[in-house]
Amino acid sequence: MSLWGTLLYHPIVNALIFFYEILFHNFGLAIIVLTLIIRGLLVPLTLPSMRAAQKIKELAPELEKLKKKYADDKKKLAQAQMELYRQHGANPAAGCLPQIVQLIILIALYQAFIGVLRSNGDVIARLNQILYPSLKLAEGTIINTRFWYLNLATPDVFHLNGLSFPLPGLFLILAALSQFISSKMMMPEVANLQKEAEKTETKTDDMATSMQRQMLYLFPLMTIFIGFTFPSGLVLYWFIFSLSTVVQQYYISGWGGLKPWINKIKFLKK
Repeated sequence: MSLWGTLLYHPIVNALIFFYEILFHNFGLAIIVLTLIIRGLLVPLTLPSMRAAQKIKELAPELEKLKKKYADDKKKLAQAQMELYRQHGANPAAGCLPQIVQLIILIALYQAFIGVLRSNGDVIARLNQILYPSLKLAEGTIINTRFWYLNLATPDVFHLNGLSFPLPGLFLILAALSQFISSKMMMPEVANLQKEAEKTETKTDDMATSMQRQMLYLFPLMTIFIGFTFPSGLVLYWFIFSLSTVVQQYYISGWGGLKPWINKIKFLKK
């Protein structure tokens, strides 16, 4: 048995089947509960990285002063930036580990969903090779993959009459929207940073802030594009995970980059 299977793949498959059995044979509820548990287990990693990112945003005005002061000396600028981070206990690389861990878990979940949801006839026999003794399924068991309008074994897309191409389904759109909202909340200084970057003589800042803005829209679009081929069970996981990220980010920074939009909505309601 491989280390990958022992530590990730097999426990996730067993957890999915366990929650499926106790949650009225509802695979959608099993995915939601498992997602929230995984999110909770990642809190010790994600909260410090979110706080570090928030601290770096708060240091943005000081960083701009350093860029102007050492505009002609990149080495001194780098040293001054690291010293500023050290004095305030900020770590620019703090967000890397949680992202890597989330990616690894996403890959394991993808394999687990494919293993549990695939429709070929030997699925129960293959599952029983992985499942712990108390969770083994009876031969001939049919796993219920229906959740609301979804078939969790197939992509979340709509095929409308008269259209030759599919449209993203509700949960796929919600997953992309949640991804956009959480990213926007994490970037409250994007507009201000772009104004400052335009004042600098070099184009390095312009490229960095432009890339930030592009990523804000690119990641949700990638979610939809990739989600067209993923089982909707994985899309459901990504939606719940992104939605919980929104809640966690609100706890750290409030509405962040969404605040101007929130204020506009409040103004229009008056």
